Amino acid sequence: MFLPVSRQDMIDRGWDQVDFVIVTGDAYVDHHSFGTAIISRLLESQGYKVAVLARPDYKSTEDFKRFGRPRLGFLINSGTVDSMVNNYSVFKHKRKVDEYGPGGKAGERPDRAVIVYCNRVRECYKDVPIIIGGIEASLRRLGHYDYWSNKVRRSILLDSRADLLIYGMGERVIVEVADALNSGIEVKDITWIKGTCYRAGSYLPDADTVELPEYGEISTSKEAYARSFAMSYRSNDYVNGKRLVEKYDNKTYIVVNEPQAPLEEAELDDIYELPYENEVHPMYVAEGGIPAFREVKFSLVSSRGCFGGCSFCALTYHQGRQVRSRSKESLVREAEALTHKKDFKGYIHDVGGPTANFRKPACKQQLKNGVCKNKDCLYPHPCKNMIVDHSDYIDVLRAVRSVPGIKKVFIRSGIRYDYVMADKDDRFLRELCKYHVSGTLKVAPEHISDKVLYYMRKPEKKVFLEFAEKYKKINEELGLKQYLIPYLISSHPGSTLDDAIELALFLKKFGFVPDQVQDFYPTPATLATCMYYTELDPFTMKPVYVAKDMEEKKMQRALIHYNKPENRATVIKALKKAGREDLIDVLLSDRRGGGKKNEFNRGSGKGNVRKHRKISNKRR
Repeated sequence: MFLPVSRQDMIDRGWDQVDFVIVTGDAYVDHHSFGTAIISRLLESQGYKVAVLARPDYKSTEDFKRFGRPRLGFLINSGTVDSMVNNYSVFKHKRKVDEYGPGGKAGERPDRAVIVYCNRVRECYKDVPIIIGGIEASLRRLGHYDYWSNKVRRSILLDSRADLLIYGMGERVIVEVADALNSGIEVKDITWIKGTCYRAGSYLPDADTVELPEYGEISTSKEAYARSFAMSYRSNDYVNGKRLVEKYDNKTYIVVNEPQAPLEEAELDDIYELPYENEVHPMYVAEGGIPAFREVKFSLVSSRGCFGGCSFCALTYHQGRQVRSRSKESLVREAEALTHKKDFKGYIHDVGGPTANFRKPACKQQLKNGVCKNKDCLYPHPCKNMIVDHSDYIDVLRAVRSVPGIKKVFIRSGIRYDYVMADKDDRFLRELCKYHVSGTLKVAPEHISDKVLYYMRKPEKKVFLEFAEKYKKINEELGLKQYLIPYLISSHPGSTLDDAIELALFLKKFGFVPDQVQDFYPTPATLATCMYYTELDPFTMKPVYVAKDMEEKKMQRALIHYNKPENRATVIKALKKAGREDLIDVLLSDRRGGGKKNEFNRGSGKGNVRKHRKISNKRR
C-alpha cells in the first residue's frame, strides 16, 4: 500500500493526524532509488505516521494544508536533483523536460524548491518544526557559490527559515531526529546529532571545532572562499571530520556537526528491503508515468559512497568517500522479487552504485583513521595501500545472473577503469565483457588532455588507452564485437581551447563520434565548482584557467562534435582563434571521422547515453 497522498487516504487508514509530512519536488515513486521513499518507509517502520506531499502547487498555501498540521513536523526536499539543475541547462535555458515529473512535464517544480516549500509551510504554520534534507539542502549547507545568480549565497538554512538541516545520507539521522521530537525535545534544542546542521546565536569553540572564514569574507574574497572550501572538504569524513562553524554576524552562526557514519551492510539490507511498492503511484499512470523510474525499475543498488574523488562530482560531499555495500543475499532476494513482476522481461538493467565496481572501503586504514585528508585513493595514481579486489563483486554478479528467470544482467552505472587496470587479475574484466555488456560499454575518461585530467582528478590518458586495448583484446578472445562509449566533459576548469582541440584530434584519430557531451556544469559544493568560481586550486592556491565566456564554452563543445554540420562554422572559428587554421582540413575534410577507424567503438550509438549523468551532483 502506498503512503497517504491525500486527506482521503488518511481517513481510509483511520488517521486523524500524521506525524510527518514529507514534501518533495519529485513525483511520488515508492522505490528505493528515490530518497523520499526511503525516508518515508523507514519512518513508517519505526511506527511513525507519514504522508507524502509530492510536487505541491507552490503558488498558494492550500496544498501545504492538505494533511493538516503534522504532529512532529515537515520534512522537505527538492527531489533527486537540485531544483536549479533540474530546471535549467548549463547555458541557463529552461529545460523542456522534467524526468521526475508525470509524463516528463516541466515547469511544476519551483526554482530553489527547498526555500519556496519551506516559506509556504511557514505561512501556514508559524511554529511547526521544519527539517530539510536531500541533495539541494546537503550541498548548500554552508555559504556556497551559486552559478545561476553568479554570487556566493548564504547557507540554505537561513534563506529557507528551516529549523534543522540533514546532510548526506540521512537514514540514521532522521530516526534520531524523529525520536528526539517524539520524546518532547524542541527542535531548537536538537543540536547534538551527527550529520545535522543548525543555526545558533553563539557557540563554544573547542579542539574538535573548525572555524571557517566568515560569510562576509567568502562572499567578497575568492581567496577566502577557496580556503574555506578546502577546510570543509577535508573535514567530511565520519572518523576524522570535525564540527564546522561559519559566522554571519555576532548573533548568527551556522554549525555543521561531524558527519554521520555510513550504514553498514546489515543496515543497508534492511533499508533496501523495506516494503516498497516498487512502482509509480497510480495517480500518474494516465499522464504517462515517471520517465526517471523506467531506468531504475529493474536495477539493483548494490553500494554507496565513492573513493574515486572526481573533482566535478558531489558524491564526496554527499555520500562520502567510504564505500559500503549490501550483502549478496539481499541483492539476490530483490532480483528474485523482480522476476515475479508482470512487466519483467528477464533483464536486470544495473547492479551498481556511484561506481559499480567499488564494494568495500579502499583500505583498512580508512576504518581506523578515516579517509586521507591530503591524499586520494586513485589520483594521480592508485595508492599502494588500496585493496584492489573484484572478487566480491564477481560473486554478486554470478549470483544475480543465476537467478531463474533472469536472462541478462547489465552494468550501467559505470566502472572505474583505472581500478580495473590496477587489478592484476583479469577475471572481472573478462566476465564483464562476456556477461554484462550489450554491444557497448560506457566508461568515463571525461577528457584526454593530461593537464585537464589533473584538475578533474582523473587518471592519465595512457590509462584509458591501456584499458581500451585490453578491453578490445579480451573481446577478440571471446569472439565478441563490443565497443566503448566514453563520457566526455567540455570546458572543465583547466581546459583551454588548445585542450579541446587536442581532444577533437584524439576522437578523429580513433574514429570515435560521441553521441552526447556534457558541458561542465558548476553545481554547489564540488571541487570543480570552487575552481570555476575562484579560478584557483583550493589545495595549492595556484591559478586555474577557466572558460567562462559562453562563446568559448560553445567552441569547446563544438570541437568535440566537430563532425556535425551545424558545428562547422563554430569549429572553424575556434581553430582560427587558437591559431590552428592548419587543422581545418584535418578535422573537417571527412565528417565521419578517420584515422584508426572504429578502434574503440563503431560510432555514436543511439539514445541519450548521458541520460542519468546530466549533472555531477545526481544520486548515482
